[in-house]
Amino acid sequence: MERRALLKGLALLGVGTIPFANSWSRAVGRKMITAPTRPYHKFKLGDLSLTIITDGYIRLAPIQPNFPNGSERAEHALLEQSFRSTKAMDLSMNILLIQKGKEFILIDTGTGGSFGEASGWMLQSMADAGIQKEAVTQIIISHAHPDHIGGLVKDGQLVFPNAQVHLSRIEHAFWMAAEQDFSKSKFQDKKLLKTFTQNTQQVIRTLGNRLHLFENGTQLWDCVQLEIAPGHTPGHTITHIFSANERIVHLADLIHSDILSVQHPEWGFNGDTDLELATRTRRAVLAKLTASKTPIFAYHLPWPGTGHVRSKGTTFEWVPEVFAYPVS
Repeated sequence: MERRALLKGLALLGVGTIPFANSWSRAVGRKMITAPTRPYHKFKLGDLSLTIITDGYIRLAPIQPNFPNGSERAEHALLEQSFRSTKAMDLSMNILLIQKGKEFILIDTGTGGSFGEASGWMLQSMADAGIQKEAVTQIIISHAHPDHIGGLVKDGQLVFPNAQVHLSRIEHAFWMAAEQDFSKSKFQDKKLLKTFTQNTQQVIRTLGNRLHLFENGTQLWDCVQLEIAPGHTPGHTITHIFSANERIVHLADLIHSDILSVQHPEWGFNGDTDLELATRTRRAVLAKLTASKTPIFAYHLPWPGTGHVRSKGTTFEWVPEVFAYPVS
């Protein structure tokens, strides 16, 4: 089962290079995309140069129980109305890189390839965009799940040799505690969560003095403000990026589907540490972004993950940014 293969990838994160590609391909049951280059998208925000790169995608099959407060019948109906598959869902992994002068600021680092050939594209995508890993000076980690921290460490060594890493103090305290409270999560495999936690701790320890802990509301480099948006994890962070009266908000894992999560925030996500708190946070943030009409960048929404949310009756609707031609 594809979903089970994904869980095995979670369990193995942080133990070095993972020989997982062949089993992942068999689990997905189709040939993976191969290309001489990986996509990237560049744009300006005020005086900042922003680049969206890709780490590939994660396939969820079956779709349930990944949105645990929803029903399979209701989810299938909504997906069919939107001309989407009801058999599987691909979660993009869009990574944002900000350039301000000599600072190259990366937000999250993907899987490090731990989920097979469909993932781990980040470094090639960066190189295709003309950015080498040595150029990265700062890394913001939105939260310590494996598809966000997986690209930090390989074979026990730091992947980005010149980068400082920034993580919420709340997030750090949660993962590095002797015990983690997953009682408000609906993630089924509690034994796997234990292994997952141990591997997360290993990655965090490897960072050593490169790791810096931030508080809610911290501003960095006169272009970033960090906001704790708890529920998915205790210190899950969204990033407000601003320059010259322009701004965009990086939502990290606030939403996982442009159809299910946006139109039904209450359906939650299987990876939410506190399902009900995540729902409240999701509703509150989407309401604010709807009212302010602020542009959004979303880690897991369809490439390149940029757009807006607007009201739709009593809930919300995703409006993707569109392009007349491929932009790089």
